[in-house]
Amino acid sequence: MRRSLRLRLLVVGAFAIIATLGGAALGLALLFERHVERVAVSDLEARALTLAGIVEHDANGVPRLAAPPADRLYRQPFSGHYWQVALGDQVERSRSLWDHTLPMDRPAPPPGRSAVLSLPGPMGERLLVVEQALLVGRDPEPLVLRIIVAADRAELTAARQDFLDDLMPYLAFLALLLMTASWLQVRIGLAPLAQVADRVQALSQGRRSRIGTDLPDEMLPLSHQLDALLDARDAELLRARHRAGDLAHGFKTPLQALLGDARALRQRGETDIADSIEMVIASMRRLVDRELARARIQSDRRAAKADPAAITTRLVQVLRRTPKGSDLDWHLQAPLTGPQARIDPDDLTEALGALLENAMQHAVATVTVTVTAASDRVVISICDDGPGVPDEALARLSQRGLRLDESGEGQGIGLAIVSDIAEAADGRLSFRNADPGLCIELTLAAAPPPKQAAVQGNVRPRRRSRAGPPDR
Repeated sequence: MRRSLRLRLLVVGAFAIIATLGGAALGLALLFERHVERVAVSDLEARALTLAGIVEHDANGVPRLAAPPADRLYRQPFSGHYWQVALGDQVERSRSLWDHTLPMDRPAPPPGRSAVLSLPGPMGERLLVVEQALLVGRDPEPLVLRIIVAADRAELTAARQDFLDDLMPYLAFLALLLMTASWLQVRIGLAPLAQVADRVQALSQGRRSRIGTDLPDEMLPLSHQLDALLDARDAELLRARHRAGDLAHGFKTPLQALLGDARALRQRGETDIADSIEMVIASMRRLVDRELARARIQSDRRAAKADPAAITTRLVQVLRRTPKGSDLDWHLQAPLTGPQARIDPDDLTEALGALLENAMQHAVATVTVTVTAASDRVVISICDDGPGVPDEALARLSQRGLRLDESGEGQGIGLAIVSDIAEAADGRLSFRNADPGLCIELTLAAAPPPKQAAVQGNVRPRRRSRAGPPDR
């Protein structure tokens, strides 16, 4: 529960609902009991006034107690309904008391007033008692008539229990309704959190560039902070790309000067020193070219789209004009509605140019390019029919400066640059032997479909590939 905000809110809400309804049930039971007691007291007061009618006067005008009125409630022993009347020394009791006498050792209430008491009954039960006092006679010192009417409190308790038994199903139904409403409230209230999560996922998939401000007011501080963080990240990446590019360009002139010094040394016969300098220059050039290529990889490519089939078509048209490319058969297999890759078109041109030149360099007769869409990915496969590479060397093909074929002019950074481009676009580069030949697969994240289908076939090239010489 500590990790789930929804569960925490639901548990707290359920506890609050149960506690509130429980308190309401106790309060209603107390109010009902007080109401029933008031009704019972009113009934007992009315019965007490009725009992006042048993006082009669004899021939001498002396008040005395006459026969009580007949009432089955008061004739049945221990029925739970009792009365007791005292006039001077005379005491009359209901038959239901049997041989029990209600205590009268307390002061009588003021004449004309009632007192509500709780006394023990003949069976030890608690009785609700109403006691009244009346003055009887015309003498200077009239007699005090004390009337006690009692009822068993068990009847009040039973009435309260019956009330609770009838009330509990309704409270349970109300609790269910309130908990359902609480669940809906939590679900609707936390919906913006899911919306933010969807937008963060859209950021990673390139469907959005920022979180945005069309959110509830409570979520705006979070969205502002995230968008500010993204702005700062893009600005820092842009500065880093510019610094890397400036640094790489700054090295080109000194390296060219060193290369001139190496040629001068070679002309003077100091070939060993010249070879050593040229080897160092070649190594540094590889590093410079690599950093220049990395600097060209754009920082914000989430919203970029590229058509692999169209770009491959343009590159093949360029390569067909080369002496080596004109002797090869080029096959492009792609859907009529070409899948779009989430990558900058220049970066994809850079990567495919290096891969196609690498395949052209080692192919015997055929180069096959296949573009397929798989779920949320676009797979570009480039296969040649050349000699391939040893299986143990497949995992090292994208390493910096690796050249399995030392007879070529490559510097061993082409596949490393393609690997960097793929990694920056959330993709990957993989290799496998095709027997014969080598297949290189460039897997990229898919972008939303373009409005128009990609053009396949012969397309007039607009520019040559920027890729370096082949690596193998």
